[in-house]
Amino acid sequence: MKYFTKEVKIGLAGLIALSVLIYGINYLKGIYMFQPSNYFYAHFENANGLTKSSPVFADGVRVGIVRNISYDYTKPGNVTVEVELDTELRIPKGSCAELETELMGGVKMNILLANNPREKYQVGDTIPGLVNSGMMASVNKLLPQVERMLPKVDSILIALNAILTNKSIPATLGSIEKTTANLAVVSHQLKGIVGKDIPQLTQKLNIIGDNFVVISDNLKTIDYAGTFEKIDSTLSNVKLITDKLQSKDNSVGLLLNSPDLYHNLNSTAANASLLLEDLKANPKRYVHFSLFGKKNK
Repeated sequence: MKYFTKEVKIGLAGLIALSVLIYGINYLKGIYMFQPSNYFYAHFENANGLTKSSPVFADGVRVGIVRNISYDYTKPGNVTVEVELDTELRIPKGSCAELETELMGGVKMNILLANNPREKYQVGDTIPGLVNSGMMASVNKLLPQVERMLPKVDSILIALNAILTNKSIPATLGSIEKTTANLAVVSHQLKGIVGKDIPQLTQKLNIIGDNFVVISDNLKTIDYAGTFEKIDSTLSNVKLITDKLQSKDNSVGLLLNSPDLYHNLNSTAANASLLLEDLKANPKRYVHFSLFGKKNK
């Protein structure tokens, strides 16, 4: 027990504390010192901001970390990333390492596993890498279009502001409200008409239709040929009478067409008028009345 002096104990305690500190720092970084792992390398032209101790994912599962990033200063565009992966992970040939830029600006590495059950990468092999800008690339592509759209959006907002500040809009809205109320009243009235008047009108129309059917049936029974023949015969007789009235070879024609009859009638009327006037003037000449008989003149 004489070897465990006070100084030795202090030294052992310091070593244990330093070991615990180193292990704790590595643990916080995601480095498990006592867990077996495999090392692979990935080659990129641009690390895109990847840092050491960044997690490595495969199919969304954390399978390792980035141990080291080396840049070849003699050959620009040549970046080698050393990754530490779980020993259970099998990387088939044809797989690649992808650097994906996240929305908040961070970068993570994804191992895109290929479907190749026969061949696989061995420990220490170099995996080809590619860079995927992710959503940031889409955002960068949209930024120029957004910049071009901003003046148009500004113009639209100015136009909308002018429309909304127009004093006629409240009056228009009031008119629309009144129109809506009137339409509601009209709709209610139409509903009443449809419920009451339309059935009655339909019934009357049905009766009229039935009457038209009866009239049509009656019209079918009329002898149109015989009727028209009688009409033609009547018109012929009327024409014959008219012709006879216009001719002078019959009594009626002579009466209607002879001017002598007209003059004789006028002369007779004139004589009758004179006779009536003389009768009024000298009634005793034509009428004799006496209680004792008349005297001889």
